[in-house]
Amino acid sequence: MTKFSRQRIQSGFSLIELMITLAIIGVLAGIAIPNYTEYVTKSKIAEAIGPLSDMRVKMERHFQDNRTYVGACVAGTQAPLPADTSNFTFSCPVANLTATTYKVVATGISSMSGFILSIDEANIRRTEGVGSGWTAPVTNCWVRTKGGGC
Repeated sequence: MTKFSRQRIQSGFSLIELMITLAIIGVLAGIAIPNYTEYVTKSKIAEAIGPLSDMRVKMERHFQDNRTYVGACVAGTQAPLPADTSNFTFSCPVANLTATTYKVVATGISSMSGFILSIDEANIRRTEGVGSGWTAPVTNCWVRTKGGGC
């Protein structure tokens, strides 16, 4: 017998090596995908927070010039509603639009369904609803984290 006939030449991967690799990929995916989803949701919340903050400034400018909030929230005024985004629609409920009060609401749509953020004349920022798996904050603020943090 020759020296070469006893040695096995290995080519490729064994089944156990493949199984270990798949297990490692599964664990990493199980951690990374939920974290990535939360990160994307947090970035989409910013689509509502920015326009709501801008709207507050516009509403106060409208009040300074007209001494009333009535008539705001429509196109052609100093305080038109922000344009809807792919994740939020903006509204100014008529019941809350009086001479001395207003409320601007951002309501989540599509993947942001359930999220409802608002701001009013006292600059109170409320989270009135959150999406599935998220916790609403206990104080008046806009939710920024899944656990209800502001």
